Amino acid sequence: MEMNRFTLNFNIYVGVMIRLFKVKEKQRELAENANGGAPTKKQSPGELRLHKGLLHIFNGIEFVILMFYVVFLRVDISELNLPKSCAITFPNGKDNLMNFEVSIRPDEGYYFGGTFLFSFQVSPVYPHEAPKVKCKTKVYHPNIDLEGNVCLNILREDWKPVLNINTIIYGLYHLFTEPNYEDPLNHEAAAVLRDNPKMFESNVRRAMSGGYVGQTFFPRCV
Repeated sequence: MEMNRFTLNFNIYVGVMIRLFKVKEKQRELAENANGGAPTKKQSPGELRLHKGLLHIFNGIEFVILMFYVVFLRVDISELNLPKSCAITFPNGKDNLMNFEVSIRPDEGYYFGGTFLFSFQVSPVYPHEAPKVKCKTKVYHPNIDLEGNVCLNILREDWKPVLNINTIIYGLYHLFTEPNYEDPLNHEAAAVLRDNPKMFESNVRRAMSGGYVGQTFFPRCV
């Protein structure tokens, strides 16, 4: 565990150094363009060779780090231990691990029998950043808004590199078995759940069957 933490921290450090180097390179180019393309100080052949060599080294390091994260993600996905009601698919093929979809079919609770599809967009620096997750199924839910944004703490401030894709999927599944009105994105649905659970259940069933809740239409998902 300590070695893994060291490796990940080292990768962050190198990534930052690469970005700083490229920012400085861009600033130098802008300065040259502002002066009509003439550099302020002419570099010697040795300096030019060193500069190009460093650029190749930095690009190589960046590529190696990216491959490290891809391998990390591949292992993470290969070790998924999902409930039977959840499934993962790769619409762009299994070679594209950075983008995939997860379907959740709750087997209990308000959303029993429905099927809900989520898209995952994984950052190149995963697991240091949480994946971007959107619900592609329009759903009447206090913690998912009508645009598909998801309110799940581990996708925001509580994300840590020790968490993984499996943790997120279980968190999403938990949203359907125990929706939370205290941290809502859909405030109207949250208020109904808080004040009138029976009406909330009726609204959920109507939405899942393909119908209107208030002025909003929900496509069938059962």
